[in-house]
Amino acid sequence: MSLPTCSPRSRDVEIAWYRNIDEGPWDGLATFDRAVYPSSWALTVQLAAAAAMTERVRLWSGIAILPVRNAALFAKEVATIDVLSGGRLTLGVGIGAHDVEYTATGGVLEQRRQRMDAQVETMQKIWAQVPPVEGHYPIGPAPVQTGGIPIIAGVEGPKAIARAAKWATGVMEGSHAMHFDPERVGEQRQRVVQGWKDAGRTDTPHFSSSVFFALGDDPQSQLTEFLADFLKPYGVDSAFLETSTSHGVDNLRAAVAGARAAGVDDLMLLPTTADPNEIARAREALGI
Repeated sequence: MSLPTCSPRSRDVEIAWYRNIDEGPWDGLATFDRAVYPSSWALTVQLAAAAAMTERVRLWSGIAILPVRNAALFAKEVATIDVLSGGRLTLGVGIGAHDVEYTATGGVLEQRRQRMDAQVETMQKIWAQVPPVEGHYPIGPAPVQTGGIPIIAGVEGPKAIARAAKWATGVMEGSHAMHFDPERVGEQRQRVVQGWKDAGRTDTPHFSSSVFFALGDDPQSQLTEFLADFLKPYGVDSAFLETSTSHGVDNLRAAVAGARAAGVDDLMLLPTTADPNEIARAREALGI
């Protein structure tokens, strides 16, 4: 279950989401990275707060835009979160979907994929406590998890999958969050599995996906209005929004069942309201 990252909310509402998700039966608590949005909060601060206020759920970042960050400082921040959470962090990283995130934060678009590869290598060395400067201390703290923090790559194409196979635990696909298509999601999973094999890996990649959902009094309007605001700067056609398929109980159930049939290991549910009661509605809808 994701936090309502792009819905306006207060401190008390945010904390209610932490606690309600941690009560179960959700496997994880997730948030995602969006610098240029009025109601989005800082990803690492959210995860640190969640680490301190939860005891059970796994914490997910999906997806942190890595090329706009300093790799060493980010490695230190997420290692601290791993310690605070007792080793419950999974780190999703990617290049992001919106160029404006780079423009607004002073990031550089050129060579961002190659830079991300190098950044991951730097971070993994830091977590292994390799000193960045010979003769000096390493950058602490060390993560709690043996071998470092699991990294999930937010990638799609064959070249990007091949790159991720060199350093990631798995892949998170996000291209079907608004129009969930189990068949296409399953096809993407097979491409990821093949990418791992082509890289000579013998482990099975973790594969996750996501879907927006709405369960309020008028689920269709809730979903459409949220997505219209979420995508407003990009001039998305209204027909695209109105055909989003994840509103209401039946569509949510179908998405979850479809994800399971497609071999998805974790399906991230993305709320379209900050109302904490949406968590209970999702539990009831799914019978869990």
